[in-house]
Amino acid sequence: MTDAKQKAAPNRSRGRRIARGLGATAAALVVAAAGTGAWYYQRLDHNITTFAPEGIASSRPPVATPAPTGGRPVNVLLLGSDTRDDGNSSLGGGDEGVGHSDTAILLHVYADHKHAVGVSIPRDTLVTIPPCLLPSGKWSQSRTNQMFNSAFTIGEFKAGNPACTQNTVEALTGLRVDHTLVVDFKGFAAITSAVGGVDVCVPNDVDSYGIHLTKGRQTVSGQQAVDYVRARHGLGDSSDIGRMLRQQAFMSSLIKKVQGRGFDLTTLLPLADAATRSLTVDPELGSPYKLAEFAQSLQDIQLSDIQFVTLPWRFQGARVAVVEPDASILWNLLRQDRTLDGHPTGNASASANPAASASASPGAGASPGLEPGPGASPSATATATATATASATADPGGAATLDVPVTVHNAAKTAGLAGRTALALRGNGYTDITIGANTPARRTTLIEYAPSQRAAAEHLAQLYPGAELRSTATDSIVLTLGQDRADTPGLPDGTAQDDTAGLGSASPGALPSAIPSGITGNTRPADADLCSDLNFG
Repeated sequence: MTDAKQKAAPNRSRGRRIARGLGATAAALVVAAAGTGAWYYQRLDHNITTFAPEGIASSRPPVATPAPTGGRPVNVLLLGSDTRDDGNSSLGGGDEGVGHSDTAILLHVYADHKHAVGVSIPRDTLVTIPPCLLPSGKWSQSRTNQMFNSAFTIGEFKAGNPACTQNTVEALTGLRVDHTLVVDFKGFAAITSAVGGVDVCVPNDVDSYGIHLTKGRQTVSGQQAVDYVRARHGLGDSSDIGRMLRQQAFMSSLIKKVQGRGFDLTTLLPLADAATRSLTVDPELGSPYKLAEFAQSLQDIQLSDIQFVTLPWRFQGARVAVVEPDASILWNLLRQDRTLDGHPTGNASASANPAASASASPGAGASPGLEPGPGASPSATATATATATASATADPGGAATLDVPVTVHNAAKTAGLAGRTALALRGNGYTDITIGANTPARRTTLIEYAPSQRAAAEHLAQLYPGAELRSTATDSIVLTLGQDRADTPGLPDGTAQDDTAGLGSASPGALPSAIPSGITGNTRPADADLCSDLNFG
């Protein structure tokens, strides 16, 4: 991959939430265009920018296991870039320097490829940014308690650093990101114009920061569409949370417009051209045919079978903190390929209202996480059963120790062990976890800690009986998983062995009988009315 094709670098952004509808839409439009002739195919191929694979972490969560029906869940990270480079300054206004990304949606496509959930991650969420590749070829140091959108700025590339954001999302969620797509201002504007505009609802008149919008239902395209998804000040409490709600509504409307309109080549070719020129994608999607194949895999998802949910959150001063265990329950639902109300997709629509589960009787939804659903990997089920007793085993008075940073390394040579362990630890209340690089093999598990963190290290060691404790010079607790964690027998219900054995038996993976309010209160069906729930605050 050439440096010219690696147009992938950092920053914060006023971002484009368009990503999800955009990524799928742009790819779908390539299907017919790619077959119109070698000249046009070469033009589209030249349009597409990919980022270098070297920036993707070597230690990653495992690829999802195919469902018995043959399908496989797919996770797609959709990012918006506010770079002013390459003709974007007239749409974004001003000179923002390097590109930023304030927009991130993790789209989970279920194994049946007929349902999907888009998880919005607030830009101000405080997370750990794992090591990321720099322009020099070196890797950055892990950074704790950082704003999520700062991952895109690591290295200060003009167009952002999508590989770093992808690494951060995998570390945060324990889910493997199969594809990453980045969309800029001009591509978004061109697509909204090509579809004839998108229907939106503006809660109130806006006249601030150069953005002018009139209250009410209307159709927007081009600059107006960019303004709508960017607007924050003058709406609701002017927070990024409220802006995400409006962007979720916009994407729903864009998807509806694309699905409801047939395209002839007169419309399709310019749209495919504009869409591909606006995209930066991972190497696996780096050609029109690959992009088209991916789009075709999404064509059976209807608007009524799409939901949006915001990562469970709370304000922490001017920033946003992740709410646990709600967030871990959300990630585990997706890891087991379940709907937001806890059901396998074969048993219930993904658009079912998860609030119904919150008020259901205990017997109605009891412990859905203890049985594998279609597409749920054996390791996901094992993690669900292998981590439950941790809360009972660990010191009940040690809650304060759960806030310390923990870096997890895999020295057991068991694929995906560090990622699954990180997810299990989050479910046990740990809030600041980084997945580190694989290390040379060692037989026993090691916990290294600074002298001031001894109590926290001892608390963690209760989850890993027999682990060696070692005081050393470190900024975080370092958990290096040895081969003694690769094959531990005796899981509670006879499920397949998971590398996270030793974390207990009742589980962050085991789903509760009622879905928590951090999920039910942050969910928006894609087919909801345009004007409903557009403001936070």
